[in-house]
Amino acid sequence: MDLDLGQARAFVATAEELHFGRAARRLFLTQQALSKRIARLEDALGVALFHRSGHAVELTGAGRRFLEPARVALRAGDQAVTAARAQTRPLRVDVWGHLYGPMRTLRAVLDDAPALAVELGASRDLPTAVDALTRGSIDLGFGRVHATAERETVGISIGDAVTDGIGDGIGGGERIGEGLEPALAHRLVRLEPLDVVLHPAHPLAGAGQLRPPELCGSVLWCPAALDRLDFLRRFADRFWITAEAAAANLGLEPLLERPRADPRYVCLLPADLPLPADAGLRAVPLVDPTPLYAWSLLWRGEPCATGRALLRAFAETAARRRWLEHTPGRDWLPGADQEQLRVV
Repeated sequence: MDLDLGQARAFVATAEELHFGRAARRLFLTQQALSKRIARLEDALGVALFHRSGHAVELTGAGRRFLEPARVALRAGDQAVTAARAQTRPLRVDVWGHLYGPMRTLRAVLDDAPALAVELGASRDLPTAVDALTRGSIDLGFGRVHATAERETVGISIGDAVTDGIGDGIGGGERIGEGLEPALAHRLVRLEPLDVVLHPAHPLAGAGQLRPPELCGSVLWCPAALDRLDFLRRFADRFWITAEAAAANLGLEPLLERPRADPRYVCLLPADLPLPADAGLRAVPLVDPTPLYAWSLLWRGEPCATGRALLRAFAETAARRRWLEHTPGRDWLPGADQEQLRVV
């Protein structure tokens, strides 16, 4: 049979929404028109793609098998149209980890490669970025890639990653997400040292540098629940530091309010992220070991030409600025980040 891409698009939207009304609104169709397209597709395939019971919609076994190949077919169709019309559009890149200023790193790379056309957006966290990549609404993501407790939600398990080759320095990366085709892949592109930020009245505030174990009498103040903050949770566990969390991540200024008000509290921030001029706090380097925050690019399938150019630009800037320097014993990384570094 010849696959009708309009019918396939109706199926994919419904499979992702699991709701005919929302899928119809997403495609600017009436619900009746959407249902007709799916019915014709099922008739042509000779199988049912959805279980329909009342208001509930679920994929059948055939529907689950058909979903990813249908997504691939739609992407190929879109690429064919773009190629025929000689269209170009900016590379769509979402960032997360906003408290640690991901735009600083992206700006450095884009300043070195001004010809790259990139459109930047924001994802709330890693699972949100993965969802956007799966839907095809972005081309790459930039943030910290880590094991997530939301495997069932986002369909990946980064903690169970297997290694793929780097090749010419722009391809490969660490392959994640068993069962996805094409799989998600990520590449570590920067290791950023962190300072501890504390009140001038803190007992350790006069030190020129501090070792992480020296913070065990302090309280590490975190911007959100620790089960959402993989790096800070692992840091606190590794160095036996008590951690407490704010109810919600409201940004840098609200984060600093707690150590500003109570000298027992400290927080971790990138060493080159400037504190507000009126913060009234000190940033002290951490050493022996220095905690490093790992930034990665995340993508799905084979990157487009502009995506490959961005990967190449990251590799060149990282080499020039020595972003990936790491000395075991002198620096500290969570285990999964060390695995990524070995690949790079």
